[in-house]
Amino acid sequence: MKTRPILLFPCYFLVAFSFGFLFFVSCQKVTSLNKAPVSSQDTNQLSGKPNIIFILADDCGFEIPTCNGGGSYSTPNIDLLSKSGMRFTQCYSLPLCSPSRIELITGKYNFRNYTLWGTLNTSEKTFANMFHNTGYKTCYAGKWQLDGGDSSIHKFGFDKYLVWLPFLTNKEPTESKYRYKNPHLYQNGKFLSAPQTAGKYADDMFVNYITRFIDSNLTKPFFVLYSTSLVHQPYGPTPDDPEFANWDYTTMASDTKFFPGMVKYMDKKVAELIRFIYQKGLSSNTVILFVGDNGTPSNISSLFRGKLIQGGKATTTQYGTHVPFIASWPGHITAGTINNNIINFPDFMPLLASIAGTTISSNAGIIDGVDFYPSFFDPNDIIRAWGFCQWKPYSTSPLRRWDQTLNYKLYDSINNSKFYNILTDTLEKLPILKKNITANEKIIKQQLQDVLNQMHN
Repeated sequence: MKTRPILLFPCYFLVAFSFGFLFFVSCQKVTSLNKAPVSSQDTNQLSGKPNIIFILADDCGFEIPTCNGGGSYSTPNIDLLSKSGMRFTQCYSLPLCSPSRIELITGKYNFRNYTLWGTLNTSEKTFANMFHNTGYKTCYAGKWQLDGGDSSIHKFGFDKYLVWLPFLTNKEPTESKYRYKNPHLYQNGKFLSAPQTAGKYADDMFVNYITRFIDSNLTKPFFVLYSTSLVHQPYGPTPDDPEFANWDYTTMASDTKFFPGMVKYMDKKVAELIRFIYQKGLSSNTVILFVGDNGTPSNISSLFRGKLIQGGKATTTQYGTHVPFIASWPGHITAGTINNNIINFPDFMPLLASIAGTTISSNAGIIDGVDFYPSFFDPNDIIRAWGFCQWKPYSTSPLRRWDQTLNYKLYDSINNSKFYNILTDTLEKLPILKKNITANEKIIKQQLQDVLNQMHN
C-alpha cells in the first residue's frame, strides 16, 4: 500500500499559538505550553527537525484515560495533553503486546514479519533506523521484548537504551517479578548490578534515563521511545503508596487494588517528561505521542462512559484492540482537536517519516501503513475507510484475520466470515445473519471482504 504524500504548509502556519496548557506533577504547576521559555537550544532546534517522544503504555486500553470517557482513574496530565493537542478516537492495536509492537516499529502487518513471540528478525528495519539515518539521536527506555540484547537494539537503530526483558526467554514470568521494584534492567550490553537498582522503581529509572539522554542532545534532534512498564501486571504499590517500602514482588501476590494507583503513577511519569521538556525550552519543537499497546487485562473492570466494562486484552473485540492515542505538537496541531480517523499500528511508520521530513528507505521492504500526517492539520481528511488486523501470537494459536470500519467488522472465512455491527454489539455476541443483512450492509461486507482478499503474504 502506498503512503499518502507529505503535505507542505506555509511557514506562517507554524508560528506561536494562543492556548494555555497546565500540567501538574505532585501538585506542582508546570509552565503553560504557549508561554514556555525559549532558550538558545530551542532557537537552534527550531531551524531543524522536530524532536519526538513516543510514549507506549503497556496494557492501557481506550477506557483508561478520563479524556476518553474513563471514570475509574486519575489521569489529569494525559487529559491535559489531549487538551493541548489532538485526541484520536479510533486507534487500533492487536490484542497482545508483542504482535502489536512489531507492527508499530516496522510499519508492517503481522503476516509479513511476525514469526515468534518476543522476537524480531534483525533483517527488519524500524522507525528508529529511519530516524538514525536522518540525523536523529535515538533512545529506547522501558520494556524491550524483541530479543537480541545489545546487538539487536543497536541494529534496530537505537543509540542509547535502558531496557527490561532484553532477551527472548522462557523465564519471562519470573522476570515479571523484577519488572517494577528492584528491576532487572539492561544497559550497554550488561545487566545493572543489584546495588544499582535496590529499592528503585523501573519507571522512575526509565524517565531519569530519558531526561539525561535529552540533556546530552539539546542542540540535536532526538527520538525517544518510552515503553512504560506501567500498567502491566503484577499489580503492586508504586513509590507514592505507603506499602511500597515493604513490598516484595517476588513473594507477594499481584493485587488489582493497586491498579488505580499504577495508572496515576503512569500519568505522573508522563507529566515529568513533559515538564522537563518545558524546563529545557524544547516545547516549541517537540512532538509528544501517547499510545496504548493493547486492551486492558480482563481482570480489570473500569467505568467507561457510565458503564462498568471488563478489559478485553487477548481478545479480538473492541476492548482488546481499541487503544488511546493522543498527539501534541505546539504551534502545529490545534489544541483540543478530535480525530475520528481509523489508525492501524503500521500507520505510525509513515507518520513519523512525515514529521521528520524524510522518507522510508526502500530497504525497509513493503510498508503497509498509511500516512495520516495530513489529518494532524485537518482531522476531516479521511485517511482510510477500514482497519485490518492479522493475529496469531503463538505457534499453537488459531489464525484470526479481520477488517473493520467505524461501524462494522468482518472476520475472514477461516473464522466463518462472521460479520458484526460493532457499535451495537461491542462484545461481538450477535453476528449479522445472511437473512437479516440490509442492502447497505451487504455492500459494506463485500468491501471489507475485498480488503481481506488482498491481505496475503
